[in-house]
Amino acid sequence: MGKYAAKEQERTQARTTQDSKTVQNAGARRRLMIWLTFMVVFMGWAGYTLISQHSQIADKSTELDKKKSEQQMTNQTQDQLKTEVKRLNDPEYIGQLARKNYGMYLPGETPIHTEETNP
Repeated sequence: MGKYAAKEQERTQARTTQDSKTVQNAGARRRLMIWLTFMVVFMGWAGYTLISQHSQIADKSTELDKKKSEQQMTNQTQDQLKTEVKRLNDPEYIGQLARKNYGMYLPGETPIHTEETNP
């Protein structure tokens, strides 16, 4: 092999090494781009899910507050009704209602009527 042939062989080997590095770099770039694309899509999906769940939580929180206020009002009404039932089971209270609303009095009881004046 001659002097020129050896130099030609070295150039060919250098090109082959350089071409294989370029191919390896291209593969690495391709994998990096695929990974970045996947990450961008994943982060987009995660952000959308986060925002969607946040709005759902806000809606449910508002609904919960309304339900709690309704429950509180219902509990107050229930307590008032229980008190009224207890009072209606008392014979003295029933007598007061009969005297006031229906003008009924016990035998021997003298009713006293007062007139209310308007200021």
